[in-house]
Amino acid sequence: MSEQFRGTGRRKTSVARVRVLSNGSGQFIVNKKAIDEYFDRLDLVMVAKQPIQYLEQSGNYDVIVSVKGGGISGQAGAILHGLSRALIKVDESLRPPLKQAGFLTRDSRMVERKKYGRKGARGRFQFSKR
Repeated sequence: MSEQFRGTGRRKTSVARVRVLSNGSGQFIVNKKAIDEYFDRLDLVMVAKQPIQYLEQSGNYDVIVSVKGGGISGQAGAILHGLSRALIKVDESLRPPLKQAGFLTRDSRMVERKKYGRKGARGRFQFSKR
């Protein structure tokens, strides 16, 4: 029986709950689908798998992810963050390389809210002098 380690990752409005199973075969499942099926773009698959590939341990763990909210780009970023946090729980010695790569920092950038009297967050309606 393999041990389970959990990590929560966030990006924009996406939240990913990641489970890492030690002694795995390298499976990566996102919302009950293979990661290649879930993300239609190869770059998003690479972003989500980045922490494991950076540590060169892709065949050692099974990863099961439940992600919701936001768009696919935000979801990939949330998976990256949650996977990094879960890997630290697997082995505390992985913290320095993950920290140095910037995978543990929560990207706090959010969409700026629309303001009243304006077209968007910063954009104004067209001005006419005459």
